[in-house]
Amino acid sequence: MKAEDFPKDLQSHLIPSPAGRLIYRCLGCGQRYGIETLLYTCPDCGQVLLLEDPVFERLKEIPGSTWQRIFDYRKMLNVPALQGIYRYHEFIGPVMPLDSVVYLGEGHTPIIESNARLQEKAGARIFFKNDGQNPSASFKDRGMASALSYIQYLLRQGYAEDILAVCASTGDTSASAALYASFLYPRVKSAVLLPHKKVTPQQLSQPLGSGAAVFEIPGVFDDCMKVVEALSENYHVALLNSKNAWRILGQESYSYEIAQYFEYDLADTVVVLPIGNAGNITAVINGFLKFYETGIIGTLPKIIGVQSEHANPVYRYYLEPDPGKRHFEPVHVQSSVAQAAMIGNPVSMPRVIHLVEKYNRLAGRQRVYVSEVSEQDIMDWYLTANRNGHVICTHGGECLAGLVAAERRGLIEPNERAVLDSTAHALKFSGFQEMYFANSFPPEYEVRPNPELINAPSLVRPADLKAVPEPGRPLSGEPLEAFVARISEEIAQILDLKKVST
Repeated sequence: MKAEDFPKDLQSHLIPSPAGRLIYRCLGCGQRYGIETLLYTCPDCGQVLLLEDPVFERLKEIPGSTWQRIFDYRKMLNVPALQGIYRYHEFIGPVMPLDSVVYLGEGHTPIIESNARLQEKAGARIFFKNDGQNPSASFKDRGMASALSYIQYLLRQGYAEDILAVCASTGDTSASAALYASFLYPRVKSAVLLPHKKVTPQQLSQPLGSGAAVFEIPGVFDDCMKVVEALSENYHVALLNSKNAWRILGQESYSYEIAQYFEYDLADTVVVLPIGNAGNITAVINGFLKFYETGIIGTLPKIIGVQSEHANPVYRYYLEPDPGKRHFEPVHVQSSVAQAAMIGNPVSMPRVIHLVEKYNRLAGRQRVYVSEVSEQDIMDWYLTANRNGHVICTHGGECLAGLVAAERRGLIEPNERAVLDSTAHALKFSGFQEMYFANSFPPEYEVRPNPELINAPSLVRPADLKAVPEPGRPLSGEPLEAFVARISEEIAQILDLKKVST
């Protein structure tokens, strides 16, 4: 549909023009900086930054109910720049001209309610938001669409020359960064750093296929991050990790989509997210805050962040009930099936502390919690979900395990519905499923398979068959008929099938 076909009172709002302002604000010293230069940390004190619109109040001049109608009608427009995360342009990138927007099909991933069997097992009403259906098969594309749109904006405005984009990754970030950078090649090139043998083969293949320079280094993600930070501090490169505030801005779209899906009524809603580097939970919290402050939603949903026992610094931080006594300490991570969340020193921790306090204060009560789970529970719930009609990754399994753990702690009410983040496509982590079925997990994972969840193929090759087909040597005539009849008979016997009565 075209804008002129929509209600007249909305027509001027449907195609947004650049408006407002965006600035970097330091969470340490409070200094503010313009966006003409790409910054990652405060030049004065070194703390992380948030992007803020200093004239955000102007958005409150439009009633929340009108914003709802704008977004609902906007999704019917055939305008590529508004079909992804920039459907919420005024909240994500108000200064961005639409011709600078990079759209590769990201955002608006489906929200699927689980079947009754899984809900009964988990003890809650469950929806999965399948972010594995983004272009690079993970949620990272939301932030990359924002970060690369900003880079294209810098290039077109003449604020930057050709750019080398770099990131550290456990797999998903590198795949997404390389994909989006390749769209802007040759003005944007990419390089990614991965921990050696800590990334699945599927994830490693993605940045290679997108043409990135890929470097594997000893250690874990935190070590890769230190190298990337050194590169960004000493050389002219664009950092694409979640230290980049534009990444956080794009990932806010996750919360906006949940609000729109549930028709902006988030009463009795719980959103469950893996924490990892803490960028995603930061973005989701900030997104719900923006919609709440402008009256688009009337309730701040409950948020539960989840961490494995093998990488749990945020969980440990919030174990102390007195905010005045809390002290953040990084941890040394152990091997985890939730590989992207295997981070002991989350870059966005200062953002988490700042935004959680604001979220709980505006809600008038505690609304953000952290749940800890075992590696065993992550794998068991990951496989259980996929046996009930879903295609979730191990991080989706971590969310489901975290929801169950939260329910046992009394954090989930019987009337609440839970939206779980499946951050990536299950095929990226199929190697963990294979290890589970083969009972071949290294001891450090602390995972032992439940026999009820093990599955394996069965070779059907009856010994009495005289001839079987082979590549280049097909059967025909009576030998083929005998083969089909005998194989069918064997499978029917294994499955205990009843013969059709004649």
